Amino acid sequence: MTDTSARQHRPVTALTRSLPPWSLLAAGAVAGGLLGGTYGLVRTPQYTATSYVVAVPTQKSDTATALGFAQAYGRVAPQLAVLGDAQVWAGVPVSTLRESVRTATSPDAPMVSVTATSSRPDLAADMADAVARALTRHAADTEDATRVELQQFARAVEPAEPSSASARVTGLVGASAGGLLGGLAVLVRPRRAAETGGRHASVPGPAVAADAHGQL
Repeated sequence: MTDTSARQHRPVTALTRSLPPWSLLAAGAVAGGLLGGTYGLVRTPQYTATSYVVAVPTQKSDTATALGFAQAYGRVAPQLAVLGDAQVWAGVPVSTLRESVRTATSPDAPMVSVTATSSRPDLAADMADAVARALTRHAADTEDATRVELQQFARAVEPAEPSSASARVTGLVGASAGGLLGGLAVLVRPRRAAETGGRHASVPGPAVAADAHGQL
């Protein structure tokens, strides 16, 4: 490093060391909060709707069998055979259904939940109901073999509020992350200063070097 660049670097370093530790925490929290809040404002809100179907045993079956087939239907729902029929009722491509629809089952109840997410609340409900309808129709084709009937338990309700995080929430998350980074900077700064001071102190001054040469 040249003398000119060293002189330019010293004021910045001195100013950084002179700042109180809490200033880095505050700066990080403010910057993170602004970034997180901006992201929450510009991001398109997402809406989520869920439809439910239930596996019902026929006269030649039992509840345990229905529970087992409910688990199986939950795994079959995202398959192309089901989504291919659902796209007709939902009015969206299969690729959109595959990306937007998720299914879940319960180990205690013979029920399958079909959840869809979209930037439009009405489309989220339509996609969830379309996949649930297609799934019940596929189950009806094999009812004689499985001895289990799949019925729609509850239709999806058009959501009134977005399920994605609001700008306030993203702002709080950003502020927390920024404060954490600021805290790490506070921990690193004294260590660097101590290492720099130690290296400077290890270099002998001219007077010490002259005395040592005189003694020799």
